[in-house]
Amino acid sequence: MMKTKVEQHKVVATNRKAYHDYFIEEKFEAGIVLTGTEVKSLRDGRANLQDSYASVKDGEAFLYHCHISPYSHGNVMNHDPLRVRKLLLHKKEINKLLGKTQQKGLTLVPLRIYFSERGKVKVELGLAKGKKQYDRRESIKAREAGREVERAIKERK
Repeated sequence: MMKTKVEQHKVVATNRKAYHDYFIEEKFEAGIVLTGTEVKSLRDGRANLQDSYASVKDGEAFLYHCHISPYSHGNVMNHDPLRVRKLLLHKKEINKLLGKTQQKGLTLVPLRIYFSERGKVKVELGLAKGKKQYDRRESIKAREAGREVERAIKERK
């Protein structure tokens, strides 16, 4: 029996605000270097991507301000919740991201953290361009218009 793509990934955390604040131009999948208690905490679904970002420094990619809560059954050796975590990408991908982030207005934003079908923790990164206030308002107007159309179609049936 074949599983769909949604069933294969167990999503731990999503960054819904990223879609509100940015235009996502391209998406990348990256591995992440974690400690044992961080993985256990992620299996409990205790992560927060709000205000987190990624950047390339010295030929390596890092994830900043990603909050992974300390493991509830951890001991004194539990991890720091806001530590900087290394992202695992191919050298070509890192060079591509470095070139694009040096362009005006592009940044790397984590969109979600999930477990792959093989049980590995992955981070979906989005190459994003910031929205202006009027862009956000237009996105909200378009969403509201879509909802009105859905309601009208539903009422006619």
